Amino acid sequence: MNLDPMPFALALGAISFLIAVIWGPPLIRLLKRYRVGKQIRVELPDTHQTKMGTPTMGGLMILVPVMLITVLLNLANFLSGFDTGKAILAFFNFEEGSTLIGKSILLPLLVMFSFGVLGAVDDLLEVRGWRGGDGLRATVMFPVQFLLALITAIALYHPLFLGLHEVGVPGVKDVVDVGVWYVPLATFVILATANAVNLTDGLDGLAGSIASLAFVAYGIVAFLQGQFPLLSFCFTMVGALLAFLWFNSHPAALFMGGMGSLALGATLATAALMSFQWLLLPIIGFIFVAEAGSVVIQVSYFKLSRRLRGTGERVFKMAPLHLHFEVLGWSETHITQRFWIIGVLAAMLGIALALL
Repeated sequence: MNLDPMPFALALGAISFLIAVIWGPPLIRLLKRYRVGKQIRVELPDTHQTKMGTPTMGGLMILVPVMLITVLLNLANFLSGFDTGKAILAFFNFEEGSTLIGKSILLPLLVMFSFGVLGAVDDLLEVRGWRGGDGLRATVMFPVQFLLALITAIALYHPLFLGLHEVGVPGVKDVVDVGVWYVPLATFVILATANAVNLTDGLDGLAGSIASLAFVAYGIVAFLQGQFPLLSFCFTMVGALLAFLWFNSHPAALFMGGMGSLALGATLATAALMSFQWLLLPIIGFIFVAEAGSVVIQVSYFKLSRRLRGTGERVFKMAPLHLHFEVLGWSETHITQRFWIIGVLAAMLGIALALL
């Protein structure tokens, strides 16, 4: 039989959800046993102080099922070149030469793993009180992020790997070739998205819900383009994210930590770059842009006003943006739900623009 890509992708999402939701409770118990609990900064609103000690590094709940499913499907593709593999495919009534998921998806998988490891190191140093609970220094974290993003950009661009050097522009029929500029642009997109998702991860259910919407949007874009392996990967991510949200909904029993947020952001950026529609990422991921933008504005204005007036002034009550609304008196659930509504509209707009 031929695989119908959309039902197959949706099935992978459901399988990913089931694996993650079963894996969740033992993971939480394991993290509690080894006291891998979130450290809360004293300057955050009082509602956050009650979350002290909540298990973090919940990105494991997302990474494990996605990696397991993707590796197994690629292994099945590899085995299909041998008699045993052909017999297995024939047993399940698949036609010879059926592709379960493309090997190109190994790149976002490696991106997710590498940024996840970096985030895990930062999380562990934080919970163990390294530098007062601040984790890795920015002078270490940023160069490593930059190196990983650069390697990914080169892999996307180099003809030995994916050979990408185009961008889709809404309203323009053909993709635009940006040539060698693709590498620095892709590096920036990966860096910016990874850190934007990390900054958004500050309220129960917020980063996970917005990320799931973004992966749904890029999954649909991939389907419309006929990039079925990318479609399958995106919906596998969605399934794992929904399972994580099962435990991360307010009041959260688990936080994703830097292990989850950095991995999600870098992987989302890689999926966007593979779809050619990476100019739409600021629209589809509008909440991520707003959160990161609020920090940039806050820090820049504070430094500028201190230089000009001698006293640092702030644009927002607190940054990132979700903290601003918390200080104004909005409840955590109201902020998450309203940001999610904006995220849905942004994803819909992004898909619409991709169709132009």
